Amino acid sequence: MLIFKSLVVAVFGAALLTGCSSDGVNCGVDQCTVTIQRETNASVEVLGVEAEFVSADDNTVTLQVAGQQVTLTKGQQAVEVGGLQLSLESVTQSAIQVQVSR
Repeated sequence: MLIFKSLVVAVFGAALLTGCSSDGVNCGVDQCTVTIQRETNASVEVLGVEAEFVSADDNTVTLQVAGQQVTLTKGQQAVEVGGLQLSLESVTQSAIQVQVSR
């Protein structure tokens, strides 16, 4: 029974992580850090939802997520869109980093 439970936990954990397994996406158990390049049409898929870069300045980023445009501000509480919670971690000249969780 213990082996079965361990197998179920391992499979379930792998399933959670596979929702976040692509270039620019690094996942832990309950959240992903998404890095999107600051260039036209740059996008990444995370947890089954596509996020596309629209624009950015020093503290604010606008993304197209699950068909909705959302603006994130550094230091702001997470914003819910497409069933996900998003918060802006960093903005550099070349990329942005966003924390994503369900």
